[in-house]
Parts: sequence; C-alpha cells; structure tokens
Amino acid sequence: MSSKEKQKHLEAIKEHINKHGELSEEEKSNAYKHIEEWYNEDKAWGTFIGELAKISPKIEALLVEMGLI
Repeated sequence: MSSKEKQKHLEAIKEHINKHGELSEEEKSNAYKHIEEWYNEDKAWGTFIGELAKISPKIEALLVEMGLI
C-alpha cells in the first residue's frame, strides 16, 4: 500500500471514528492520538491496524465494518 493510500485510509478511519455515536470523547481522543503517533512513526500497516483495534472493542468493530480487518 502506498503512502498516499495509507493517508487516505487514515483520514477515513478518523472520519468514521468521529461519526461513531457509541464512542466516548475519551475513546475518540485516544484513537486520534494513537493514529497520529503511529503514522508519524511510520509503523507497518498491519501493526498499525492491529494496535488501533486494541484500543477498544468498538474501534475494532468499526475497522471490521470498514473492511480493514
């Protein structure tokens, strides 16, 4: 996956997290913080998605819904 494609996916994940009504503001904030941190560290995509999914079962379900895991 190219860097541009990863960036598009990251933005889509952020959008979906923001729109997801069942996530608390704290869960959203944690997810955003980790997204930025992991992206800046340029982690492997599979590791990134796996770690993001561990933040909350709701986030994991959201990633499944998006077809990313």
